[in-house]
Amino acid sequence: MDACLRITTTTLMTPQLSIVIPTYKRPGLLRACLAALAEQTVSLMTFEVIVVDDGNDPPTALAARQMAQQTGLTVRYLAQPERRGPAAARNRGWRVALAPLVAFTDDDCLPERTWLATALAQFEQGAQVLTGQLVMPTTAHRATRPETPTSITANLFCRRNVLEFVGGFDEAFDSVWREDRELQFKIIRAGIGISPCPEAVVIHSTPPGPWYAPLRDERRNRYDALLYKRHPQLFREHIPLQTGRVRRYYFSIIALMGGAIGGLLGQPQVALIGLAVWSALTILLFVERLPAQPTPVTLGQALLTSVATPFLSVYWRLHGAVTYRAWYL
Repeated sequence: MDACLRITTTTLMTPQLSIVIPTYKRPGLLRACLAALAEQTVSLMTFEVIVVDDGNDPPTALAARQMAQQTGLTVRYLAQPERRGPAAARNRGWRVALAPLVAFTDDDCLPERTWLATALAQFEQGAQVLTGQLVMPTTAHRATRPETPTSITANLFCRRNVLEFVGGFDEAFDSVWREDRELQFKIIRAGIGISPCPEAVVIHSTPPGPWYAPLRDERRNRYDALLYKRHPQLFREHIPLQTGRVRRYYFSIIALMGGAIGGLLGQPQVALIGLAVWSALTILLFVERLPAQPTPVTLGQALLTSVATPFLSVYWRLHGAVTYRAWYL
């Protein structure tokens, strides 16, 4: 059941904007995000916050309730009955939104104080969809490095009728990857303009994960095939696959396989060439992953991920191609 954790006499009015935040068992990050929203330069009467908990997590519910009480924010907490991913969580959030404008951000994000004011001003000029600037912190207090534009849902504003027209997020993308691009492509195909709003800034303060996180996250690559199947032309235009690092992954595996075959067939020169090419590409990836202050442990971790990543990346891409029957490789 939908639960509104804080309703005041002022929030009985229809808000101008609803902010949807999907979350999964990160109450500490959620508190920081809500605290940043409470510092917006617009009146708290202007917006509501809809927290969609994909983990149905009591500490998360407590965090939302306490932050509503402490800050005066209007927070509506929705618990998903089962984990279905951020696309489904965002859909549930915007579909119960009371406002004609919907903003999306994530629990590990800190919107700057003028975030909402800047976006609202641009909507008054007729904008339909806005994408703000997402930056990574370079120090504890200053953020200067823009993040990739694929993180659209961490700083996205839409008119609700646009979301209704395109059908919202595709819930077949049941993990954190490509669901934002899929929505973007639907909006483009509908002929609806997406306007940049670089003054609407969100700080993306993702905490560091375990050293093996890059290996675990390679499974996300299977969604490339699904995105290609949904929007092949836009995929080719916006997400060139066979370039840069991915191409090197294929070359690395082919070189190692060629070397192994050469060894089995008694062709030592072929085996040495294959091993040399594979080693060179692995070393290049290892150098790219060297930590700023290496230790024997972190060097070993970097070496292990450098060896394993090409195999996992290619495996999950092939897995997606077979699963979704999208021969995009």
